[in-house]
Amino acid sequence: MQEKTRTPGIVDALIPLVFLIFLLVLNIQIFGTDGLSGSNQIVLLLSAAVAGLVSVYRLGFHWQTLQDGIVKSISSAMSSILILFLIGALAGTWLLSGIVPAMIYYGLQVLSPAIFLFAACVVSAIVSISTGSSWTTVATVGVALLGIGKALGFEEGIIAGAIISGAYFGDKMSPLSDTTNLAPAMAGTDLFTHIRHMAKTTIPSIVITLILFIIIGINYDANGSVDDVKAISTVILEKFNVTGWLFIVPAVVLILIIRKVPAIPALLAGALLGGVFAVIFQPDIIASIANDSGNYAYLSFKAVMMSLYGEISVVTSNDVVNELLVTRGMGGMLNTIWLIICAMIFGGIMEVTGMLQVLAEAVIKKVHQVGSLIASTAATCVFFNITTSDQYLAILVPGRMYADIYKKRGLKPENLSRTLEDSATVTSVLVPWNTCGATQAGVLGVATLVYAPYCFFNIISPFMTILYGYLNIGINYYTEEELETA
Repeated sequence: MQEKTRTPGIVDALIPLVFLIFLLVLNIQIFGTDGLSGSNQIVLLLSAAVAGLVSVYRLGFHWQTLQDGIVKSISSAMSSILILFLIGALAGTWLLSGIVPAMIYYGLQVLSPAIFLFAACVVSAIVSISTGSSWTTVATVGVALLGIGKALGFEEGIIAGAIISGAYFGDKMSPLSDTTNLAPAMAGTDLFTHIRHMAKTTIPSIVITLILFIIIGINYDANGSVDDVKAISTVILEKFNVTGWLFIVPAVVLILIIRKVPAIPALLAGALLGGVFAVIFQPDIIASIANDSGNYAYLSFKAVMMSLYGEISVVTSNDVVNELLVTRGMGGMLNTIWLIICAMIFGGIMEVTGMLQVLAEAVIKKVHQVGSLIASTAATCVFFNITTSDQYLAILVPGRMYADIYKKRGLKPENLSRTLEDSATVTSVLVPWNTCGATQAGVLGVATLVYAPYCFFNIISPFMTILYGYLNIGINYYTEEELETA
């Protein structure tokens, strides 16, 4: 039977979106920060079902059309899913080899009481880049830095602001970060193009942030001890063979990135090299992780395989270090991948039926300049952070809403992915009821509204990306040939 469809109206498009927001608000009240473990995914599937009902019974679409849209949508994210798996593998072997602990160790050496806030931001950034997780950074090194800063006489809100600013800078710029992979997946670009383009706004933002912390820091008499930091460094040295040779691996990955090698082979090379260096430099860690009898070749194979696919942890005498030295391998990426697939199901139905286009056009029908488009995107991301209480949804939904609009305006997808990160990722921690804001406030013991005014990087980033848009700098455009191909 021939399909007879009608163009969706704004009410049609709003029904599944309002349902999604309502369920997410209810979801966060019940499950809190555990939403990523499955409840957010179910909410997306239920919202997709509502979108499907609207599509079939109000708009006249056949199920096969919706299914084709879902498959196409999921297919567009497959490269990002593969990258996420490889990131889990790389994180595992980089811990096993001592690369991540070495980064943390040398990062902590930057700390100086005279410039504590500046150093706390830098250390948090280094650790976050190496781990790909702002949450892990804040919950481990951040907690230690908070204690040190309070002992030195700094206000806890300022300390927390410095820690969170650095942690979210590192989270944005790290190829190991799930949000840094999620944004280009939604926009339709690749990981390393996204990171290179994002550096244009992110580096100026962090430079301004560091200058502000230096200015604030000179008003304090920071002459206390840094025994806690020394304790962390000592434990790392006791457990790992920390040597500069370990940095050959990240240097190789960096060279591959600079030479524009695709993300999948570059990350695979980094993960496998990490396993090789673990065998060479960390025999004690290999034996500890394998926890078995046999010759070294057998133990090495077992430990490296475990680090690639599953959770491993290095146990030390320091609780802070113990929380930091844990990775979940490829298996640890499954919840994020599950979320992406569910979001693509929702987005696929909304896109193939034209409902996403209706929503996007309603938002930007009065937008005529690139700056206004980017400002509208940033505002939408902040809106979703406030209403859905989840940074992933604040990336996912606007990403699908605006992808075609950017293309029609001749803007390459990295402009959209950068805007998503510059607004959705960083502002989530400023909202008290958002999972990020609630988590960091709970971990640090500092109320969100107390530290938020000092999260300079998180505040500056969305304004920086909007400024770039209005000044038309750092924007990548399609050529006519590229646009035809796209």
